[in-house]
Amino acid sequence: MKKTLQIWGTLILFLFLFPMFITTFPKGQSAKSSNLVKESTYMVYAANILEEETEPELELEPIPEAALEPASMTEGKVLLYFTHFHEAFKPVTQAKEGKVTVSHQTENITKFGGKLKTQLQFNGIETDMLAVEVPHTGAYNAIRPHVKKQMQEKKYDLIIDLHRDSAGPNITTISFNDEQYAKVAFVIGMEHSNFERNRANAVLLKNEMELLVPGITRNLVMKHGANVDGKYNQDLDPSLLVVELGGIGNTEDQLNRTIAVLAKAAATVIENSNRVE
Repeated sequence: MKKTLQIWGTLILFLFLFPMFITTFPKGQSAKSSNLVKESTYMVYAANILEEETEPELELEPIPEAALEPASMTEGKVLLYFTHFHEAFKPVTQAKEGKVTVSHQTENITKFGGKLKTQLQFNGIETDMLAVEVPHTGAYNAIRPHVKKQMQEKKYDLIIDLHRDSAGPNITTISFNDEQYAKVAFVIGMEHSNFERNRANAVLLKNEMELLVPGITRNLVMKHGANVDGKYNQDLDPSLLVVELGGIGNTEDQLNRTIAVLAKAAATVIENSNRVE
């Protein structure tokens, strides 16, 4: 009897404690499982966002070759050359190698001729650059056969003999809209019968530059008489212009700005000339 009562007592105690045991242990397992599901759900959700924001690849139609060409091109050809190959700018040589000089083997007028060529091409002008080095003494006579040969091979709308003037920065610098530019001068040799045609072409280019930057050009330099060349090879063609780009004291930034103006003006003059023809 006593043993039976012990069995029943144990059973009743077990039944009494069982609900408490159930509510405690499963609750802990449930919380752990919930965290795992939450992490899994977050990862799947993030992947879905990426998929939704990534647009499908489109099959593009091939671009017609005509669309790759500039919308408007100025038909024209320019020849650049340098009678005085070594003419240099003091601030440019100083910045390059700490040496102030007006004559340099590499940091000279041909460097800026290359920049002018780039700007002319940017404006749609086909440009050749004749980089022939001749002695300074008798340079105009020495360069002449090279220029003639190039002119026989191709017809040009404008021929520029690019120089650096010997004047100081107080004469060769202009400020416009808070920017400084190197001034340009056009030299006209008067000792040949057609110099007025060279002069007229210089005036066209000069005026177009003035429309872009007022004051960027100097007065025409008319040359004749003793101790000057008098022709500067301009008798070879009416479009041949001697252009003095700045002077010994102009900086590279000033020269670069002027080159952009010169190229733009030249392109406009050539375009207008071709339109009239």
